Amino acid sequence: MVCESTYNPPYFLRNGVAITVYTALQGGQNWQTSISHPEPLYQQVIFTGGQGVPLFGWVAIPKNAHSTIVGTYGITGELEQQWFLRVMGRKAYAQGYAVVLFDWRAHGKTAELSPTLTSDGLYEGEDFVRIAAEAAKMGCPNKFWFTGYSLGGQLALWGIKAAVDLGIKGINIAGGAVICPSLDSWRSLTYLGTTPFGKFIEPRIARELKKLAWKIHEHHPGHLDAAAIERANSIWGFDEELVIGRLGFSSVPEYYEASSGINILPQLQKPTLIIYAADDPLFYPGIVPDLKLASSKNPFIDLLLTRYGGHVGYVSSKQCQYQNQDPDQWWAWNRILQWINEKQREKIELVSSF
Repeated sequence: MVCESTYNPPYFLRNGVAITVYTALQGGQNWQTSISHPEPLYQQVIFTGGQGVPLFGWVAIPKNAHSTIVGTYGITGELEQQWFLRVMGRKAYAQGYAVVLFDWRAHGKTAELSPTLTSDGLYEGEDFVRIAAEAAKMGCPNKFWFTGYSLGGQLALWGIKAAVDLGIKGINIAGGAVICPSLDSWRSLTYLGTTPFGKFIEPRIARELKKLAWKIHEHHPGHLDAAAIERANSIWGFDEELVIGRLGFSSVPEYYEASSGINILPQLQKPTLIIYAADDPLFYPGIVPDLKLASSKNPFIDLLLTRYGGHVGYVSSKQCQYQNQDPDQWWAWNRILQWINEKQREKIELVSSF
């Protein structure tokens, strides 16, 4: 189902590049004062994901917690610096959710624990489910919602799919909600090479990926070939030199087709919210009609498609905050928590009616 958008940014941010850059720079500076809730007291945990891969994470369980949100971030980074994810952690914890955040494969402290490289969802989906199973044993409420943004959003979508595919008994994966998920790497990377912003940002992302590879090389000597790391000077090059061979693919396009988020949307069988901006400057605009079509055909998907928002921008104007009765400018996280709350109320009402 395609839902009506209630989002509007400040007037000067009604441009995909402008709001993307503004949120990344300005939001990262003032995020701790932008919300009233304190940081949860996280416990550091090492989970065991799919194929026995160790995954570093944080867990916080409030008193009388009612359900659990499991989340991760985008293409590069680590938990300490992922302020946008930590905004969600504060807001969710304050509303009674247990919060589980983790460094996904080849990222942050997980890269120190394991040399296993990324797979863009092919194996990270199982990681989400395995983390939920272990978090439940730790005392997190056994009603799990998966979330993420950018490439992390694609991973969460694979997690929602894996919840059904794996069929682990006793684990209640209720659904998931994602922000600006990567859905088609092949078309989007090709598109980035044609735009000024893409030509600016892609090499910078590639340099961060290269840092991840060197970190693995440092902590796990002999696992990655130094010459291959040197040659990995683009996102495509990173996957070609270091990833696809280990996953059994013969080419990067074959890998991107297999891991594509857009291809798994028809297979999702749990409630899923996708927040997506039509002016996202990192993704090919032609993905939007495909996303709308896939969402309209799958009753489990709610698509909140916005005219503005950029790539994981979604800073709302004062008027937008007032109209939505939001406590702060973080429109996308407010919609996700509102949507999850509504889904849980619907289920309670359905059960009580019998």
